[in-house]
Amino acid sequence: MEKIPVTIPYFDTNEIENVKRVLDSGWVAQGPVVAEFETAIAKHECVGHAVATTSCTTALHLAMAAEGLGQGMDVIVPSFTFVATANAVVQTGAVPILTDIYPETFQIDVDKVRERIQTEYKEQDGRLQNKKTGNVLWGIVPVHEFGLCCDIQAINQIAAEYELSVIEDAACALGAERGGVHPGGFGNAACVSFHPRKSITTGEGGMVLTDDAKLAEKMRRLRTHGSTISADARHAGKGFLLPEHNEAGFNYRMTDIQAAVGLAQVEKMDNIIAEKRRRAAIYNQMIAERLPQLVAPCVPDDCFHTYQSYVCMLDIEKLGIDSIENGGKYRDMLLQKLEDQGIATRQGTHAVHTLGYYRNRFGYAPEDLPCAYACDRLSITLPLYVQMETGDQERVIDTIKKTMDLISQTGGDSWRR
Repeated sequence: MEKIPVTIPYFDTNEIENVKRVLDSGWVAQGPVVAEFETAIAKHECVGHAVATTSCTTALHLAMAAEGLGQGMDVIVPSFTFVATANAVVQTGAVPILTDIYPETFQIDVDKVRERIQTEYKEQDGRLQNKKTGNVLWGIVPVHEFGLCCDIQAINQIAAEYELSVIEDAACALGAERGGVHPGGFGNAACVSFHPRKSITTGEGGMVLTDDAKLAEKMRRLRTHGSTISADARHAGKGFLLPEHNEAGFNYRMTDIQAAVGLAQVEKMDNIIAEKRRRAAIYNQMIAERLPQLVAPCVPDDCFHTYQSYVCMLDIEKLGIDSIENGGKYRDMLLQKLEDQGIATRQGTHAVHTLGYYRNRFGYAPEDLPCAYACDRLSITLPLYVQMETGDQERVIDTIKKTMDLISQTGGDSWRR
């Protein structure tokens, strides 16, 4: 039986032609094609500047470094996110303060952010100081999870109230909107990903979007070892002289080969997103009609969801399961049985506070952030991609239903073992 993957990137001959032109040019490292790709993304997302990097993780680290995050500082981060969000904070020497989410949308809980600030920090010399560690609260890194923007206006309001910085992890949210505005247009730097599971891909790659010209210029220097002159500028002038380096920077440069792929992808991005949204609507209807044991994604009225991933939740009450832990065991067995039948799925993402490094270093228990923990254990990512046909979606939903029925008929609680 033919397998149904979680996702497949969508390419045509344009990517091949673009890459060939770069290879024929002899300039394959960061150069004019990266600049062209940056301009195309900035135009599409209606922001002033875009700075390409090797990944969204390095984009996050670059933005954090450029904005002064470092040792002795705390950053509020949602726990239900890919570990890269918290890892980027750790790499600066700062501490991620993991915070709970809204389980309906998978986005950071604004009330929990305010509660953390009010209960765990005190004002000291005009700054918020952690009562236990003495660290200064630098800011908030909200995540636009799975292609849906969080309540970024509310986050910005809290940040303004307490004089905090904000950097948006928009890895999944290229093309997404809230109130008609894209990430990068809310007054903060926003970092996007071009990983193959994202709406468009360059294989690996990322980008920082911002309307702040000075910040963009600083990030361009830092991504190239702190160089005061770009490689293409050197090539146009006295290329035999190395530039000055007044800052300790990084090698976070995207290649022109990757950017060539990205330029072809940008041209079809709107069509890719439109098709994924159409397929998501079909899933929504199928789940509503046939699978009451699943909870479809929730989308606030003012949001444009790109469905980078289609993530739903098990309804353990309707399944008669008595705890999140047992629900997780059921979910894992269900996904294994689907895999055995040729249907690839994934959990939505993980709760960072349950992962070994963060659990061991900071002493988190699963129940400390109960909503993030529930989403870690009960979320399911269904296959979704442009090349998918309605028959494929029918097979996915029918196989889930039949598998759930079979589990119920053969003892019901075999998943406990």
